[in-house]
Amino acid sequence: MRTWFITGASGGLGTAIARQALAAGDAVVATARRPERIGLTGDRLLALPLDVTDENAARSAVARAVDRFGRIDVLVSNAGRGLFGAVEETSPAEARELFDINVFGLLGVTRAVLPVMRAQRGGHVLAISSMGGFSAGAGFGVYAASKFAVEALHEALAEELAPFGVSVTIVEPGVFGTGFGAASAQVAQTIDAYAAPDYADDDGDPPGDPADAAAAIVAVAGTADAPLRLPLGRDAVARIRAKLDQVAGDLGAA
Repeated sequence: MRTWFITGASGGLGTAIARQALAAGDAVVATARRPERIGLTGDRLLALPLDVTDENAARSAVARAVDRFGRIDVLVSNAGRGLFGAVEETSPAEARELFDINVFGLLGVTRAVLPVMRAQRGGHVLAISSMGGFSAGAGFGVYAASKFAVEALHEALAEELAPFGVSVTIVEPGVFGTGFGAASAQVAQTIDAYAAPDYADDDGDPPGDPADAAAAIVAVAGTADAPLRLPLGRDAVARIRAKLDQVAGDLGAA
């Protein structure tokens, strides 16, 4: 039985991952600012309050997880917030608040969990990034910047943690029906000069099913050959390939 520690588990992808991990027979520590919204029960579930921007609270939640289940095998850093708007439209205060959650909050939780994984000489760190964490675009530049930071941190962590038997995977979802935009995204004050961007996925398909994304994540967790990056959804794969082609073209012209 593996023990999962999941942030942002009160809805969307976080809840879907927790549900499937429990169904697989694992134990789950599901954290959220409002844990009463997690909506899951069971002897192998520990629901805890956690504001990821409070590193002391993160350390306390990790201690309670270890006290209950003895170890943490999988960390899923899912808590985050969106921010839509052109770069010029985004205020410094909005950008700082976003980075406090998406980057510094994630860093605090990771720093709380890693001593446990290093001591047990094993584990798997999964960071929920975005296709925007690999390729930015108009209307979500500052949000993408926060996810670029997440990806840089985890590229480094993959090398730093390998000697301890700890794997790292960056999950890059496309558009999934998680309610992310409506539930947790801010919209910057608009400037009339900028056209309103279209936030729909590029191929016009409906949003993916979060259960499918969760299944892919649960399947890869703890595997010996887990990839560093896990794109999810046709839109994510297409966007990542388009950027790789663009970079290859730039290199060819250099």
